[in-house]
Amino acid sequence: MEQKSLWQHFVDVLTKDYANFNGRARRREFWGFALFSILISGVLSSIDSIIFDVPYGENGILSSIFSLGTLVPSLAVATRRLHDIGKSGWMQLLWFFILIGWIWLLVLYVTDSHEDTNEYGPNPKKPNDEIAEIGTE
Repeated sequence: MEQKSLWQHFVDVLTKDYANFNGRARRREFWGFALFSILISGVLSSIDSIIFDVPYGENGILSSIFSLGTLVPSLAVATRRLHDIGKSGWMQLLWFFILIGWIWLLVLYVTDSHEDTNEYGPNPKKPNDEIAEIGTE
């Protein structure tokens, strides 16, 4: 099975899984999306400040449009990432608990997947192997 590039994960989250809050997302998918979101946001912020003379630390039109456009897929991929470790997507509300919530969510986001199928679906790391699943119910 060929591994997707981080860029391909980013594209897939924006296209195939734009508002998909079901299932599981590997760390690679989550962090690939996060990496390119941060990079693109930084580039757009720079363009905003050069072209539109937006002061440092303020959002310009391009970075604001990008942020709004990626809000739903960001929430969706984070929910699927939490599902991968057996947690509810509602755990994202920990963002409101400044520092402690942020640190705890970071720990959850870097935690390895549950080995087997959980209540949110099969482990995305393992290819579908029906023979191995016979008799495991």
